[in-house]
Amino acid sequence: MDSPAGPRPKRAAFLLSQLGALASSRFADRTREIGLTPSEAGVLRLIGRTPGLSQRALADRLGAVPSRVVSLIDSLQARGLVERERSSTDRRIYELRLTLEGAQLLRQLREIAEAHDAELLAPLTVEQSAQLGSLLAQLAGANALDLDLHRDAGREDPGAMTGLHQ
Repeated sequence: MDSPAGPRPKRAAFLLSQLGALASSRFADRTREIGLTPSEAGVLRLIGRTPGLSQRALADRLGAVPSRVVSLIDSLQARGLVERERSSTDRRIYELRLTLEGAQLLRQLREIAEAHDAELLAPLTVEQSAQLGSLLAQLAGANALDLDLHRDAGREDPGAMTGLHQ
């Protein structure tokens, strides 16, 4: 892929790393206020977007060890946020769905994510925010990142997963 002419900004990757760490920390603070970890928030979001997702498919999507995902789902189910149902097409598979309480919490999480974005992007104009979003999506795509999921590279711990952006 051809690069645009001209000098590249120095330390861009370092600044992206710094901003990513700041954004992750602030998001964790916000989700903690409603009793969730960022990984739980991310799992609720994925289940909310894909009702009927199997535990195995969820583990694959998250890049996590299935047994770790089972314990995470156990916790969400015990709190009344997620329910497991046997698949009607394959009785060996459990499908995951949000409960009414889980769906309500997901709505709260969307509001938290919107406030989080607004706070981080406040110094930028609407046009700059749109341009930044487009450029970041381009970089993420070029690096084969899932635009809907945050996963720390090299970690198989669902505690490393987040992602609740639109």
